[in-house]
Amino acid sequence: MTIPGKILVLGIGNIFWADEGFGVRCVEEMHRRYEMPDNVELMDGGTQGLYLVQHVQEAERPLVFDAVDYGLTPGSLIEVHDDEVPKFTGAKKMSLHQTGFQEVLSAADLLGDYPDALMLIGVQAAELENWGGSLTAIVKARIDPAIAAAVRQLRGWGVEVRERSTPLPPEQGLLVNDLDIATYESQPGA
Repeated sequence: MTIPGKILVLGIGNIFWADEGFGVRCVEEMHRRYEMPDNVELMDGGTQGLYLVQHVQEAERPLVFDAVDYGLTPGSLIEVHDDEVPKFTGAKKMSLHQTGFQEVLSAADLLGDYPDALMLIGVQAAELENWGGSLTAIVKARIDPAIAAAVRQLRGWGVEVRERSTPLPPEQGLLVNDLDIATYESQPGA
């Protein structure tokens, strides 16, 4: 099996808007628990939209975590691959970042740097109106299965993913300044 070039594991969403933060929380937890080889970048894409184009252009294989709204049972986990990803992210817009990510893929295509392979791991959001709130319990419970799906896909792409013997502490996490999930949820009103 040929090991791919650069891989981007991207979490998109808004951590301040309830289940909308699912993607970022997945990549945050994956970083805590797994070591990746140098060709794999884990990134909090937040709500950056078109600012992510250069990162997608540089990656041969992006893997994206995101919250979705398709009227499914809250907490339903979906996996979408390759050419279906832009259709899926644009069919029903839940927030501005989804439109932005579809545009990111279109821009990468127009610039001649469309990914060789692409995967979206999404969860059906339960709550999107709780500004300042964290993930709902049903969506938070889907982080582990989403990460397991990502690890399977990365290994299928030939990536050597290793579980850390001890998860990283918050101060070594992907998110800093009290934005990691444990610190954020310990704040009043979260």
